[in-house]
Amino acid sequence: MDLTKRFNKNLDKIEVSLIRQFDQSISDVPGIMKLTLGEPDFTTPDHVKEAAKAAIDDNQSYYTGMSGLLALRQAASGFVKEKYNLSYNPDNEILVTIGATEALSATLTAILEPGDTILLPAPAYPGYEPIANLVGAEIVEIDTTANDFVLTPDMLEKAILEQGDKLKAVLLNYPTNPTGVTYSREQIKALADVLKKYEIFVVSDEVYSELTYSEEPHVSIAEYLPEQTILINGLSKSHAMTGWRIGLLFAPAILTAQLIKSHQYLVTAASTISQFGALEALSVGKNDALPMKKEYMVRRDYIIDKMSALGFKIIKPDGAFYIFAKIPAGYNQDSFKFCQDFAREKAVAIIPGVAFGQFGEGYVRLSYAASMETIRTAMERLKEFMEEHAN
Repeated sequence: MDLTKRFNKNLDKIEVSLIRQFDQSISDVPGIMKLTLGEPDFTTPDHVKEAAKAAIDDNQSYYTGMSGLLALRQAASGFVKEKYNLSYNPDNEILVTIGATEALSATLTAILEPGDTILLPAPAYPGYEPIANLVGAEIVEIDTTANDFVLTPDMLEKAILEQGDKLKAVLLNYPTNPTGVTYSREQIKALADVLKKYEIFVVSDEVYSELTYSEEPHVSIAEYLPEQTILINGLSKSHAMTGWRIGLLFAPAILTAQLIKSHQYLVTAASTISQFGALEALSVGKNDALPMKKEYMVRRDYIIDKMSALGFKIIKPDGAFYIFAKIPAGYNQDSFKFCQDFAREKAVAIIPGVAFGQFGEGYVRLSYAASMETIRTAMERLKEFMEEHAN
């Protein structure tokens, strides 16, 4: 008997991510220092933790409705209205999910069918493609490397026309993992002007929306395309709540009426205690990200200064907490091998760019969600490594 032959055949298209493969390959390095995690190094605000403790003491240990606590959905509605000028009815246009990841899974499994394609600007976070593959759909990447990782309306329309009737959706992520690139109001409006001409979904992962560093506030594409957009957000990055697993899905009622079906049968509902913490975060703690942003900017600028002096080409990120740097000429352009050698020789782990798709090869990603002490040590070791490997 060999039950392995009876799995969903689409699983054959999915492998353990290169990020995990890389992590495993260097996990035996003594004292390894990691600039790899997409996770804030800050702790959850105390007032949020206290709200969750109070919910436990109040015996809030039962299921919420499938959509989540009404009070939380009301707070989420107010939050995106105040921050991003978006209007969503908390009664039927917002779903509370188990992190942005489940929101994406519920969305993509609901809208995609075998043979469908979905466009994705690249390099891109590697967690999208496996979800599409599991339902027999295909991610088609749009190479943005020649334009400093910025998707233009011309690039977008060309890719849409090439896909034709197979195209079901465009997936946007900004501020972007891994590049930190984000978009101005003018750029978002220009992309929306293209997208509104086509009967396709716009799935917009804006989980880093509270971590933008330019003077202009984050602009959601849902402001311009409310009828087409399925907006994904959450509290992991904005409130340092990765382990609480609270995401948010916003869409017109006609769409959430379908999306709730996949959400329900994936998870039933998000953790009740976590939802009470999230309610506190989105009401009392609307600006909890501000002190984190201030510190992230100091770290970002320090790394850019040090790495640029070593010959790395860096497009200054305006959001998230990543540096995506091009390996200088004359050094090993195999990003996996470059990072593996750096880890083994200097006990510092950074992520190879190829982990973010074919258009990430030749780059490396560093997370600056780490202490300045760690970052300073890592930059000293990188300088030593580059000097020792110079041709």
